[in-house]
Amino acid sequence: MSDVERFMAESSFQNVEEANAALQARFSGSMDAVASTATTPLEQAQDLMYRAFDARGRRRIQLTRKALALSPDCADAYVLLAEEATDAAAPLDLYRQAIAAGERAIGPEIMRDEVGHFWGIVKTRPYMRAKMGLAHCLQEMNRIEEAIGQYQDLLRLNPNDNQGVRDVLLPLLLKTGRDTEAGALLEQYADDASATWTYGWALWAFRQEGESPAARERLRQAIKANRHVPKYLTGKAEIPELLPDSYSLGSAEEAVLCAVELFDAWKATPGADRWLLSSTPAKPKTHRKKPGRR
Repeated sequence: MSDVERFMAESSFQNVEEANAALQARFSGSMDAVASTATTPLEQAQDLMYRAFDARGRRRIQLTRKALALSPDCADAYVLLAEEATDAAAPLDLYRQAIAAGERAIGPEIMRDEVGHFWGIVKTRPYMRAKMGLAHCLQEMNRIEEAIGQYQDLLRLNPNDNQGVRDVLLPLLLKTGRDTEAGALLEQYADDASATWTYGWALWAFRQEGESPAARERLRQAIKANRHVPKYLTGKAEIPELLPDSYSLGSAEEAVLCAVELFDAWKATPGADRWLLSSTPAKPKTHRKKPGRR
């Protein structure tokens, strides 16, 4: 995508058909065989980082150091060093360096004029990865207010939320009692059908109105979306130590990840456990037939 974006920026076409034909000719065949369009030190450094992200072991660090030697404005290089750091104090500074590098690489015009469209511009993505990394780092350090600020800024820059920021931000807002902001976020992504969103809606509604018809309807929708969540939120089932790395909507894996995110907020809400237990349909018992007498 970086190569395509550079190629289009350096080219001039009369119409869409001409552009598509040029793209087909320039980028057909195996991507490994396509010559890079990188010309500046920063572009060459970024190409090295794409290779570094796919590498393993020491090779990752070697490529990253080489990228930084080419350009100190390569934000992804600092991001990878932060991810690989063994010193607990190092990531915070590295992510801040990554953000500064990203701002230099993007330039003030794009930083000002493209708010709301950042992920759609390939050159802004290292900066967005740096901000996401910093937010996670601050959250792990229990600097929650600062983390929330970073997450909210990511959504300001990219409301399409290609990074899944809202799934982390909503539980933090609910956990810290920032219900007004949580409600606005829920409305902003009202069509989200994930378990975290539907159970987040239910909890928010219960906090605002108690066991109102609207709150009951929200909970009904949540249970319909994923029936496995209540057993984890109420402690009837233990959350496994090894969390799933993928899930499908409505699955037990999704339920585990939802419970991890919402558990603290749910427990901090008086009456929420009792409400959830009383509203969850009991699992029907299965009766085994006794063998008949001969």
